Amino acid sequence: MRTMSDSKRVDSVQDESRKVVGSIKTGCCVVGGGPGGAILSLLLARQGVPVTLLEAHEDFDRDFRGDTIHPSVLHLMDELGLAERLLQLRHSKLHTATISTPDGPITVADFRRVDKKFPYIMMVPQAHFLEFITNEAKRYPNFWLLMGASVQELIEEDGIVRGVRYRASDGWTEVRATLTVGADGRSSRIRKLAEMEPIKTSPPMDILWFRIPRQPEDPEGVLGYLGRGHGLVLLDRFTDWQVGFIIMKGSYSQIRAAGLETLRKEIASLMTAFPDRIEHLQDWKQVSVLSVESSRVPVWHKPGLLLIGDAAHVMSPVGGVGINYAIQDAVVAANVLTDPLKAGKVTTDDLAEVQRQREFPTKVIQWLQAQGQKRVIAAALRSNQPLRVPWFVQLLLRAPFIGDLPARVIAHGVKTVHIDQK
Repeated sequence: MRTMSDSKRVDSVQDESRKVVGSIKTGCCVVGGGPGGAILSLLLARQGVPVTLLEAHEDFDRDFRGDTIHPSVLHLMDELGLAERLLQLRHSKLHTATISTPDGPITVADFRRVDKKFPYIMMVPQAHFLEFITNEAKRYPNFWLLMGASVQELIEEDGIVRGVRYRASDGWTEVRATLTVGADGRSSRIRKLAEMEPIKTSPPMDILWFRIPRQPEDPEGVLGYLGRGHGLVLLDRFTDWQVGFIIMKGSYSQIRAAGLETLRKEIASLMTAFPDRIEHLQDWKQVSVLSVESSRVPVWHKPGLLLIGDAAHVMSPVGGVGINYAIQDAVVAANVLTDPLKAGKVTTDDLAEVQRQREFPTKVIQWLQAQGQKRVIAAALRSNQPLRVPWFVQLLLRAPFIGDLPARVIAHGVKTVHIDQK
């Protein structure tokens, strides 16, 4: 039998600072307090499963995290009886997605046409959403949230993951669990520790994120501009626009070398509605760089361990669906694994069933994102002219059913999931 000295380690140095000072036993250890991990923890806690959620940071407040709650998730919140309270959080509603072209604005997605109850994307700071979900989970005595808990090791015995060891300000703690779930995002430490190598694709773009002020008379929703070698996306954030400037992959160093004034001019040439607003970008410190990638691990599980969300499949930001697919993963995982966790035994077949239900929708949406990146965004990045949408595409977008497909896929995903809890 393997001992703790056999655990996979980030740092193999043996010293007193690595001494375990605490031990926890739980039913499910969820690593990563993002949307997928938080929702899974809540759903398991509601069913009486002992669940411990480990979050490496001391709080949930990180800038430029995904803040879009799509209708698919709002319906899930409604099934839990939480939608009304969630909507009491300060938020904005995005009813449409529009791109600006030389032929005028073109609506590529109108969510009012595909959902009667929630005809919009809810924009709410992710930190507020996570606080809302974890506060709800805290109502259950079998839920524990540990902040500042940085997982460093997997505990493996006889080829089965039995838990993790994490480091916090008070030292090292061992968490032993029937099941460990890696929900720790695109740079998943759990995935690396488990030596689960993703198959990567390299989308042709990166994104620079920053904010500019929004005025009451500005248009609402998502605004997009493509062409002249770049792309621009503006997301309505109450008093601000969250701006994403799309650039060729790996070109940030060249843009930085050209200077901030050159960047402002390029953005202003695209942002025709209010080009003067770019003057509020005064320092490179206001800019965050997102290296866009897309990947998926071939197998999401091994005995005692399951990956969900970006840990299992890194999503492109196209369509803003990453949060919603992570939450759908969490719902399916809770549906499939609640009874095995209550029984204290989760089999490989149980874990494979989670992947079976979620893999096809993930592959489809990643393929659709790749097509959008290659055929639309890459074409715009290679062109020195504004994007012109072909006339037949404009006609299709106005058609009653076909024209609703982009909004339907963005709003609900490829496959609808429901919460199977009494």
